[in-house]
Amino acid sequence: MPTQPELKPWINEIRAYVPGKSKADDGRELVKLSANENPLGCSKAALEALREPGHPELYPDPGALPLADAIGALHGINPAQIVCGTGSGELLHCAVQAFAGPGDEVLFSKYSFSLYPLIARKFGATPVFVEDDDFVVSVDNILERVTDKTKVVLLDNPNNPGGTAIGRDEVRRLHAGLPPSVLLVLDQAYGEYVEDEMDDGGLELAASANNVLVTRTFSKAYGLAGLRIGWATGAPNLIDALNRLRGAFNVSAQGQNAAIAALADQQFVANSRKVNAAGRAKLAGAIAALGNHGLRAIPSQANFMLVLFEGDVSAESALQALSEAGYAVRHMPGQGLPNALRITIGSEEHMEEVVATLRALCGEPA
Repeated sequence: MPTQPELKPWINEIRAYVPGKSKADDGRELVKLSANENPLGCSKAALEALREPGHPELYPDPGALPLADAIGALHGINPAQIVCGTGSGELLHCAVQAFAGPGDEVLFSKYSFSLYPLIARKFGATPVFVEDDDFVVSVDNILERVTDKTKVVLLDNPNNPGGTAIGRDEVRRLHAGLPPSVLLVLDQAYGEYVEDEMDDGGLELAASANNVLVTRTFSKAYGLAGLRIGWATGAPNLIDALNRLRGAFNVSAQGQNAAIAALADQQFVANSRKVNAAGRAKLAGAIAALGNHGLRAIPSQANFMLVLFEGDVSAESALQALSEAGYAVRHMPGQGLPNALRITIGSEEHMEEVVATLRALCGEPA
C-alpha cells in the first residue's frame, strides 16, 4: 500500500510555470521588463473605482454580469455569450479541461505561451508542439498534425514569445481546415496592441462558429494585471462549458468595478497602444543597427520584442549586462530559446537605457 498520496502520472510530468524575474540574483530590485506589463499603469478611472470602499463582506456578482454587459457593449457581443474569469488563464484551463483529457491531444505552435503544455498535462492530455515559420504560426503545419486524437488547438495571436501575428485570412483558413469537433481557441491577450490591418477577425468568427473561443485579458493594455481579470466569448455551448468549470465568485467585486471603469476609458487604451508602437519601433530600429553583431529582432505586434543573439554577443551576456544596469528581461532556455531575450516595451527612458546597455555590450559608441 502507498505510504502517501500518489500524484497522477501526468501531473508528475508538469514543470511549474516560471514567472518573469523582478530581482537580480543578488536580491537587487530591477526594472521589470520581463512580464509584459503596461509601463503606463492603468486608467485613472480604474484607480478611482478601486478606491471605492464597496462591501467587502459581500460576495461579488457570481457571473460578473455588469462587466459582461460592459464588454458586450464595447465589442458588439451578446453578453450572454461572455464569461469572465480569473485572468484569461482560468478560462484557457477550463477550455482544455472541458474538451481534452487522457488519450487526447492539444496542439499549439512550438513557440507559444509557456502555460499551454502545462494546461494540457494538467488534464492528462498530450501537448503537441507544432513547428512554426521563424516564430510565425504555420497554419499548414498545424493542419498536418491534426489527428482523430486532436481535441483543442490553442493559438496565441499575437504569439508569445515571438510577438508575431497571423491575419484574418490565415485564421479563417485554419478554422476551415479543422474538423468541427476540434475546439479552436484564439488567445488574444495582446489583441489591443495589434495594428488594425492585422485584426484576425476572431471575435466575428467566435460569434458565428460553434467551435471557436476567443479569450482576452485586462492584464496587458488595460494595466490591471494584479487584479486577475479575463474574459472569453464563443457559442452558447462553449460558454456553458466554461461556466460549469470556472470558479464560483471568481472575479472579485473590486476587480469587476475597476474593469468596468477601465472599459469606459478607451482613451487610455489608445494611448497605451500609441506609446507601445513608438517604443517598439525604436527598439526594432536599434536592434537592426546592431545586426552586424548578430542581434535580430522578431517583428512584433505585441508589447514586447523577442531579440535573438546569433553572433559574437550571447543572450546570457546581454542578460547579465542588463541586470547590472538594473533591468530584468526574460531569458527562456526552458522553451528552447537559449539564444534569445524577450524584452517588454517599457517607458521611453527605460528603453533608451536598455539600448545603450546593448550598444555598450557590442562595443558600439553610445
